Amino acid sequence: MSQRRTYRPPRVLSLLREHLRETFWFAPTASLVLVCVLWALADALDTLIVETLRDERDYANLRELMAIADDARTIVTTIASAMMTFIGVVFSISLVAVQMAAGNFSPRIVRIFIRSRISKLTFSVFLSTFLLSLLVLTAYEGERHVREITSVPVVQSVLTVLMVALSLLLFIAYVTQTLQLMKVGPVVDRVTHEAFGALARMPRSAPPGEPPAEEIARISHQGRSGALRDVDVARLVRVARRHDVVLRLIPRVGDFVVPGTPVLTVHGDADHQLSSAARRALQSAVSVGVERTFRRDLTFGLRQLADIGLRAMSSSVNDPTTAVQCLDRIVQFLAVVSHRPLGTVYHQDGRGRVRLIQQVSGWDDLVDLGFAELRGCAVGSPQVTRRMMAGLEDLLQLVPPERRAPLERHREMLVRAVRQSVPDPAERDFALEPDRQGIG
Repeated sequence: MSQRRTYRPPRVLSLLREHLRETFWFAPTASLVLVCVLWALADALDTLIVETLRDERDYANLRELMAIADDARTIVTTIASAMMTFIGVVFSISLVAVQMAAGNFSPRIVRIFIRSRISKLTFSVFLSTFLLSLLVLTAYEGERHVREITSVPVVQSVLTVLMVALSLLLFIAYVTQTLQLMKVGPVVDRVTHEAFGALARMPRSAPPGEPPAEEIARISHQGRSGALRDVDVARLVRVARRHDVVLRLIPRVGDFVVPGTPVLTVHGDADHQLSSAARRALQSAVSVGVERTFRRDLTFGLRQLADIGLRAMSSSVNDPTTAVQCLDRIVQFLAVVSHRPLGTVYHQDGRGRVRLIQQVSGWDDLVDLGFAELRGCAVGSPQVTRRMMAGLEDLLQLVPPERRAPLERHREMLVRAVRQSVPDPAERDFALEPDRQGIG
């Protein structure tokens, strides 16, 4: 079904923030720069304290500060020598744990680790503590007379100890999160949460507008092959308004495109011609990458849940309970979108005119993605078939009448597949009995 919607284009900063969340290098790099600035400020403060005490000829307190700094030097030296080894051991073990989780669930859940704020913060603080300890060691001067000393790194040493304390607290949080990543429930819950985030970013309904004019040009993708990750709606709307045209996005977000693939059609007056600068602007507004993201991809969450369920039902894993947990979340997601309009999205400019038309997945597409592959593998597992039957029955009671057809189709195919594969009538009846817990 096709519905019209309006949407306030996202800011450029939000797009940049989303891109940086998909990387693991930015937070540690920024933290290293920040700790250098922090060390410079602490060093200046230490110098100011020494100069103040020396100007006041308060040599007793200055000697006391020097004694404190000498005691702290042993601690800072130990931190500098042990922190890098600690970082290597901790993250080596963590990467092994993530690899095991990816093998048991799906390789796509590794992005959960990459996007994790705790993981980035812990790694950043660990590296910052190591760098700070090295910088503090350079601030220590040799044995000099109290009248000749220029700086006593007391503030820097205290700051290093505080960073170590923060590192220990973050280490506890990091280990807790890594252990959570090994469990099925938190993983599917995180995937479902991100899927709902993509759903929340979808535009709201809008009044019908005029159909677009005839096609006057096509914009092809130029660059590397990959999945269509995102589109800069703000830029596309701005260019379309400036040239008084309507754009239509041909592939859906998540589709794989190759160089030369048409990605945008331009609709307007027949005598209107786009400049080369406008074409470059439209091409640069389409983001293609190696992997899909959740930002505008409505189906990516269901794709990951289905992948986890399929791997759980494989002969190498043989864990139907995990498949049941994935079905729980699939039914939850479909129940939420069951009353939402799906289909074509119409993005408008500030004057309310349609400038960008975008195709999104419809209800039939979401139902097929959620149940088709799992249904094909569930025939030999009564626990999964019982949960699937219960999910389909629940959705049939929730959805409006016009959306019952794909659910009824999947229910009929599931019943037919079980009847053909299970010869015993009692086992067939047991496998087709709806049960929200599977078998319990």
